[in-house]
Amino acid sequence: MRAHPPARHLSGRHYGLDWLRIGAFALLILYHATLVFAPGHWVIKWPQSNAALVVPLAFLTPWRLPLLFAVSGFATRRLLMRSASLDAFVRGRSKRLLIPLAFGLLVLLVPELWVRARLAGDPMTLGQYWLHEYWSPAPRYGLGFPAWEHLWFVLYLWTYTMLLALLVRVRGLAWVQARVEALTANGRILWAPVALLAAARLSLMFVVPEQHGLFVDWSGHVQYGSFLLFGFALGGSPLLWQRIAAHWRPAVPVALVCGCVSAFVEHRYPGSAVPPHLVAAAERAAQAAMAWAMLLILLHVADRWLDHDAAWRARLAEGVFPAYLIHHPVIVVTTWAILPLGLSALVGFAVVLTVTAAACVGFYLIARAVPLLRPVAGLGALPATPSRAGMVAAE
Repeated sequence: MRAHPPARHLSGRHYGLDWLRIGAFALLILYHATLVFAPGHWVIKWPQSNAALVVPLAFLTPWRLPLLFAVSGFATRRLLMRSASLDAFVRGRSKRLLIPLAFGLLVLLVPELWVRARLAGDPMTLGQYWLHEYWSPAPRYGLGFPAWEHLWFVLYLWTYTMLLALLVRVRGLAWVQARVEALTANGRILWAPVALLAAARLSLMFVVPEQHGLFVDWSGHVQYGSFLLFGFALGGSPLLWQRIAAHWRPAVPVALVCGCVSAFVEHRYPGSAVPPHLVAAAERAAQAAMAWAMLLILLHVADRWLDHDAAWRARLAEGVFPAYLIHHPVIVVTTWAILPLGLSALVGFAVVLTVTAAACVGFYLIARAVPLLRPVAGLGALPATPSRAGMVAAE
């Protein structure tokens, strides 16, 4: 096991977590673009789906979002450590999350929801839809306002952060830290979180529906909130890093076996096919175990091999949140626009991915250069001097 001096993970920037965050957001964008061409329901679909995509998507689905919440929890802890007070942290975090969320609801999501309404038969133009139907809680076509779409992640992240700040205020940061460290003591870091997460998911899956929604997604809250809490504790605990370094190896076969279980079920029951209850329960348990195992593996990889700076690291770290805000509407609108062209699936995927990447880069560069647009893209204040630019990241 590699020794970790205490100061190493309590001060300075952990570049490995930056790279992990960059990779997680990039993977999420690629994942959403792939869903257009994969079997099963999504916002918009290509006329021909590719069954070969089922297995790789099944290996990605269990851990991609838990990883994002864990990395966001780590960033939350570092922001709290740099804040003058808990109140200042709450104000700063609300500004960085709620302003982009509001901008997304008012502007970014409108074209995507309009496309969905058009696909359902709405004859309105984009302007007419935006001025009238978009704001209706129960529109004739499409979804009622507010339809969060992919911005549910931002809403959840803000809510979890506020609840965490309340917990810190009531019980203290040391109490929160001690509870997480006690749960994951020694070898328990491998199995205790898996047991609790699997038990929670299995106890809820036949009681409440699995759907996004702040007041209905109890299964999601159990999982995502737990990963964010662990990431938050990790941001101030050399002890947790040492445990990860000591116990990550057994997580590799766990992730592989659980990934195979999930892939088998998704392949056996593709699209809207519903597996038997026992099979569905086994898959949920396997997904919980895989999510935790992959987190331990990727955290160790980030700590052991990726904790170094590079020329583009700061820009990429700053740009991933603006890219996340805009990527989903761009994928939907681009797919809808090129559907009448009769392109092959491979060419269509290339066009969708290229246009989405260009839009993400363009949105970030424009927002970065225009001070008034920085808050709506989730960017911090413009650095006062060039020397501070390397420390800017949209955490």
